[in-house]
Amino acid sequence: MKMILASVVTTVLIVALTLWAMFVLVKATEYVTSLESPLQRAAAMGAELLLGVVLLLGTTWIATHLAVRIFATKEPPSEGGPLV
Repeated sequence: MKMILASVVTTVLIVALTLWAMFVLVKATEYVTSLESPLQRAAAMGAELLLGVVLLLGTTWIATHLAVRIFATKEPPSEGGPLV
């Protein structure tokens, strides 16, 4: 039961984070396209691309990290014997 609840909460969290990241990126795009200076617009586009990569990769990292934490099999530590 705990695993099912954790899975549902994680799914809702990931969907919420992804939607939030998309709203942030849309607002950033609206701001960047409203800039008058071509030099400022070019710099802002580069910053927006970096922001998008960080936000979406961060969301993916959180999703995979939580999934591994929830569904990983818990094995006892080995005694240090040879790996076969």
